[in-house]
Amino acid sequence: MKKILALAAVAALTAGVSAYAANPFSDVTADDWAYQAVSDLSAQGVVEGYPDGTFKGEKNMTRYELAQIVARLMAKEDQLNAEQQATIDKLAGEYAEELANLGVRVSDLEKKVGNISWSGDARMRFQQKSIVEKSHKPSEWNGRIRLNVKGQVNENTYVKGRFVNNMKFKDEDTSNTTMDQIYVHHQFGDNLGVELGRFYMGMGSNDEYYGDSFDGAKAIYADGAFGAEVGYGRLQAAQRDGYKDYLVVSGKENTFYAKAGFNEANYGLTANYLKTSTAEGAQYIKKDGKAGDIAIWGVDANVKLGDAVKVYGSYFQETKQAGDPTYWYAGVQYGQANRNKPGSFNVAAQYNDIEHGSVLGPTGTWATNAYWVAAQKGDDVTFWSLLSDVTLQKNVTLHAEYSFDINGDKNDYKDAYSFSLNYKF
Repeated sequence: MKKILALAAVAALTAGVSAYAANPFSDVTADDWAYQAVSDLSAQGVVEGYPDGTFKGEKNMTRYELAQIVARLMAKEDQLNAEQQATIDKLAGEYAEELANLGVRVSDLEKKVGNISWSGDARMRFQQKSIVEKSHKPSEWNGRIRLNVKGQVNENTYVKGRFVNNMKFKDEDTSNTTMDQIYVHHQFGDNLGVELGRFYMGMGSNDEYYGDSFDGAKAIYADGAFGAEVGYGRLQAAQRDGYKDYLVVSGKENTFYAKAGFNEANYGLTANYLKTSTAEGAQYIKKDGKAGDIAIWGVDANVKLGDAVKVYGSYFQETKQAGDPTYWYAGVQYGQANRNKPGSFNVAAQYNDIEHGSVLGPTGTWATNAYWVAAQKGDDVTFWSLLSDVTLQKNVTLHAEYSFDINGDKNDYKDAYSFSLNYKF
């Protein structure tokens, strides 16, 4: 749209807002049909010209330029009537990403786009797993879509849920849709928040030790680089079909967890703790073959070296099982894939050491699924992983993984690999 037409429409939208200045642009004369509109908006501070004092009304307006105008109008909402405010709210939703890039606070923006907002992601993935059980297929084509819905109750409270559909494309006509998250969040001041329901809980660098649903309540404290989280409830990933025979927990245990740490631009350090209480009917895969409480502590850290290199790792130990099994990994990453910057990428090499009984459940960014090989036949496993992400288009990334030299105390495993296309919306 021509700039002059867009500004005429905006001027009509803001009719009634006071303005007391003449037109400042040398290329807009009193004879131009949009003279008054441009003059009024300039006086309101909604539009600005070019350094040479011109307006260039015949130039096409970009989304970024219009987003600047919307941001300025949002700052004047107390001068608009209800109809004008509703129109600005719709514009804020349409130009949400551009407004975010301009620095308009997301929390403020969400108030402008109505009580309900949607977002999500989708994935198409192929996996070649390293397994030994004939009952499980080594390769799999699968797809997943996740839809997030958020309802703003008031300025301090919102309700959020996530619908997930998983589908296998090869050999099986399977599809299931669940709601793996639904919780309410209430904010107490700037630093303290409380959540109740089924929410996400993660542990380890990139949440590779555990990253899945948790039923219960948690408190979150954040103050600059420092953050802490405490929760009580039950782990839920273990209850899924196909995984329950390979996990340390059953999903029936009452669980307490806590984590705290610092995360700056160039480094991060987090301490983790988790403890479960034995539940009736719980089934464990434990090194001594007996059920009992689980207590896990761990740390994860990352350090950025220069502009492009990051070193990261995690160490976890389960202190209630025989032998106090450990799980640790360390890696180095070069680059950083940014979903808003096509062509950006990262590559990483990671070493993994997993003792049987040390892993909570199905999780991790490496889709070769180390928990499979760690749990089967009570094996202790070590292996290397290569990982890479490339942003192909805005909000479209390609993720690839390759795990090799997979050695167990009881079995040697074939190499495993995975690649996926990931979409954000």
